Amino acid sequence: MGIKIDRVEFSNFLGIFQGIMDLDKIRNIGFAAHIDAGKTTTTERVLYYTGKIYKMGEVDEGTATMDWMEQEKERGITITAATTTTFWKNHRINIIDTPGHVDFTIEVERCMKVLDGVIIVFCGVGGVEVQSETVWRQADKYGVPRLAFVNKLDRLGSDFFRVLKMMEEKFSQKPIPIQIPIGSEEKFIGVCDLIEEKGYIWREDTLGREYEVIPIPAELKSKVKVLREEILSVLCENDEELLGKFVSSETIKLEDIKQALRKATRELKVFPVLCGSALKYKGIQPLLDAICDYLPSPLDLPPVKGINPKTKKPETRAPSPSAPLSGLVFKIMYDPHRGLMSYVRIYSGQLRANTTFLLVPGNTWARATRLLLMHANRQEEVSLLSAGEIGVIVGLKEVKTGYAICDPEHPITFEPMEFPEPVVFLAIEPKTKTEEAKLKSSLRYLSLEDPTFRVKEDPETGQTLISGMGELHLDIIIERLSRNYGINLRKGKPQVAYRETITKKSTAAGKFLRPIEERIHFAEVSLQLEPAHSGINIIFETEGIPTTFRPAVERGILDSCTSGIFAGYPISNILVKLIGGTFDPKLSSELAFAIASQVAFHDAFLKGSPTLLEPIMSIEIILPDEYVGQVISDLAARRGKVWNIEQLKGYKMLLGEVPLSETFGYATAIRSLTSGRGTYSLQFLRYELIPDEEKKRLFPHLSS
Repeated sequence: MGIKIDRVEFSNFLGIFQGIMDLDKIRNIGFAAHIDAGKTTTTERVLYYTGKIYKMGEVDEGTATMDWMEQEKERGITITAATTTTFWKNHRINIIDTPGHVDFTIEVERCMKVLDGVIIVFCGVGGVEVQSETVWRQADKYGVPRLAFVNKLDRLGSDFFRVLKMMEEKFSQKPIPIQIPIGSEEKFIGVCDLIEEKGYIWREDTLGREYEVIPIPAELKSKVKVLREEILSVLCENDEELLGKFVSSETIKLEDIKQALRKATRELKVFPVLCGSALKYKGIQPLLDAICDYLPSPLDLPPVKGINPKTKKPETRAPSPSAPLSGLVFKIMYDPHRGLMSYVRIYSGQLRANTTFLLVPGNTWARATRLLLMHANRQEEVSLLSAGEIGVIVGLKEVKTGYAICDPEHPITFEPMEFPEPVVFLAIEPKTKTEEAKLKSSLRYLSLEDPTFRVKEDPETGQTLISGMGELHLDIIIERLSRNYGINLRKGKPQVAYRETITKKSTAAGKFLRPIEERIHFAEVSLQLEPAHSGINIIFETEGIPTTFRPAVERGILDSCTSGIFAGYPISNILVKLIGGTFDPKLSSELAFAIASQVAFHDAFLKGSPTLLEPIMSIEIILPDEYVGQVISDLAARRGKVWNIEQLKGYKMLLGEVPLSETFGYATAIRSLTSGRGTYSLQFLRYELIPDEEKKRLFPHLSS
């Protein structure tokens, strides 16, 4: 009796086999964008045209494949990064679809760490928006080659060349348009390929599956010629072989141009720009071709760098299945049926199910009880994850985002990830005593999943305080506690996560002399505090204290900074100098130095004219022309500033800044001011000294 195998499933099986055998055919890519640029819709079209799904879902209808969480379906936004694997022209494409909302920017950050390439989607109307710049900087931080896809060119007010100009002004790399649109706004029907010198026109009645290849339209021939020459000129600057052919008037083949563009893209000198309308099924197949043609495979990138935790020496891992096992846990999800699911990028070697490996830091042995490939929230169990793959390990317990997995005989750890500090917090408590234990364990799982979500207990009231990146972030957390974990909560109002700092230089000494457990402990520390631009910076300027006790001094200072001294908020923007101290070889201990440094820090801080820092947010508002005056006046009343006003077709884009404390409930205000036609987005910018009048208004007890 024969077994019937679906054509697409068989193709996918062959793709998996080829992907393992040929790393050159693997693309680990992500989609990133500002909210509402059409990123998830683009991903949905990619999955449909590659045969991964048989019916396209829509974000607005809550049916998009990669937006699988209930909150994502209801709100029409991406909240958590989702992974999948698909195939196109003998290439295996591992995809991560990331959120566009600033409250979930950590999802983008940790995915950029493991991606080999990224497609950044831009709205054809809004252009380079606030979060577009953020994801671009994140890609710069991790050196990720990228493509740009200008979406929504069918919309009123869209302008491909205006978006291209914005890219030139705001990004250090050179945009290389390899397509231009045929038609504009409601008359947008297809794209011209500048590299291959042909046009594509899609048939909407076939949902974009069928398209016609046409000669370059007569009205665009001169434009295409000029832009193609500009492409060759830029590529010749970065490719001597192509330059030689150009100067000697040799025939430059299509493959020569593609190889030069691929090389320049991989080296982050340029980025190809494509265009289309994902919602109207235009531009996706050429985008898939560009992913295969121009974004790197694991073999195209240098070996990943790390540190041997035993020798503390740098090491590298080549992207080869035969190299020692190494990988990075970049995301954790909790599933009530499967337990902790650790998303991992395998850099080198192979990981087989039911084998043991080392988790670093911690140097703990772990076992991969099950290995999965994920398609959003659907799973496919596999027996092996190999170099270049992105998969899930089920069954790990002592694991956090950023942990490395490695061969016990060849340990390695990678550069730790940095997570932004939360800016909003609120108090929660369960409605019944019986739910307290359940709440604690649920919050533990949520904080493991999301490093920007923090939980602590107020020492004075005993309340549980949760903090995150914004109102929406905490709303989603509370919804998940209710829906996924079945916990009924009472919650307070969102509060701003202020910071404490000082405004002038100060010094103080701290002394500790006390018997503890039949032994006298002694230490004396002198500290000098100065205002700084950011963070807590500690400098040791004395030889009076042995280096063995310096970690204890540092620990005492950092412990003092966590809960605050002036108003109970964490301390920031301070430079701490250890300028003196007394040490006794018989009596001094780490405990004594930690406590003495806390005493010195406390006294010096209170002498430094302490005050508060408030979070300032950058704000971007898109609204019709007629409402600009009202919105600017309202923003000024909220202590906001407008930096720039950009003109769009029929709309204005206001760029500025505003204190976070003034933005609670702003969604309702902007709808009221613009008759429901304005949109806005916020992003954390910096901490800034709070004005005295605001401090008196908000904290009268601190001003007396």
